[in-house]
Amino acid sequence: MNTSLASTFGLTPPGLPALNGGTVQRVYDDLRRRIITLQLPPDTTLSRSELTDTYEVSQTPIREAMQLLKQEGLVRIYPQSKTIVTRIDAPQIYEAHFLRVALETEVCRRLAADGDAATVTRARSIIRMQEAVADDPEQLAIFQELDELFHQTLFSGVGRSGLHQLVRERSGHLERVRRLHLPEKGKIVSILEGHRAIVEAIAAGDADGAVAAIRDHLSRTVAKVEELQREFPHYFA
Repeated sequence: MNTSLASTFGLTPPGLPALNGGTVQRVYDDLRRRIITLQLPPDTTLSRSELTDTYEVSQTPIREAMQLLKQEGLVRIYPQSKTIVTRIDAPQIYEAHFLRVALETEVCRRLAADGDAATVTRARSIIRMQEAVADDPEQLAIFQELDELFHQTLFSGVGRSGLHQLVRERSGHLERVRRLHLPEKGKIVSILEGHRAIVEAIAAGDADGAVAAIRDHLSRTVAKVEELQREFPHYFA
């Protein structure tokens, strides 16, 4: 996620290894963003020497960033050979979705029960930012970052930012398939409607409504996985 967006809302971006922490963070964040947005599509070969030139860093932070991406299943490292962006793995999509639904339904239930006005205000601000870029196809990456920030804000509202990080670490394949789904006609409108429904149910103290809204919101892309596999077979394992 764009760390400036996170800091705008008082959220702390995920921590990374202490070794060259700032540099590793920068390289990892940018590579992950490029993989998630499919700027680096599946089967792309990542050259360490080219990356050291691109990011103007030594081999060490590149190696550390690659290890983090490997842990997320976004790259496959062949020692002394090459590193390749993995194909999207359907079983990992469904596993990540199960985890997200299990955690975020409880997050929304607690937010509605607690009547957290500050979180509602932040979430509404993010929705307005999404609305501002929704009609510009060139801003899909920003829209997607704001989508992640929306969900991180909900977790932060119940003091469980660490769980959002857990979800993020397990959602690389899900995030890529969401990116494939995003340009579909009506998808952005559907996302915004889902966010509004979630926030309004939380604001109204309607726990059951908030749970139903988040469950529906998180399930729409997963319902399209088989269709997307047929449309983009070269992107899937």
